[in-house]
Amino acid sequence: MDKPTTSAAAAVAQDSNLLPDSPQHGPTLSSASSFEALTRHDPNLSRLATKMFNKTEEYITHELNAPLEDYKLLEEMNKATIAKYKDMRQIAENLNTSTSELSLKFQQLAPMMQQIDEISDTVDKLEAAAYKLDAYSIALENRVKCVLQRKSGGGQMAQ
Repeated sequence: MDKPTTSAAAAVAQDSNLLPDSPQHGPTLSSASSFEALTRHDPNLSRLATKMFNKTEEYITHELNAPLEDYKLLEEMNKATIAKYKDMRQIAENLNTSTSELSLKFQQLAPMMQQIDEISDTVDKLEAAAYKLDAYSIALENRVKCVLQRKSGGGQMAQ
């Protein structure tokens, strides 16, 4: 290996942690930086390096596509939620319409229901009067029987 000629290169070469110098470009900091494009290399090493770069590319692509897939899933969930809310809105509008119709019908029936309540009160009063009349007629009947018994019992004694 050739030694570098500059003083900066000499200082770097003296450091014990550095790797050997590149034959064409001087000292290197790692084995990856010593790769020379025009120099012939082991074809097996080139194939493995290409395979490594392809796998790294595939890994990075998948890592970058994962959030994209999450966003697509989130978008689909949002679309489904929007559809559900539209359905719920339609149901709420139908319920509102039905409630309004029922309220109007109730308002229309309210006077009739009040009349029914008044008739029911009148029937209750009439029923109470009928019970009183029945009780009075029973009491009157008993008195009449009592008077008739006295007349018939008193008349037989006088004879």
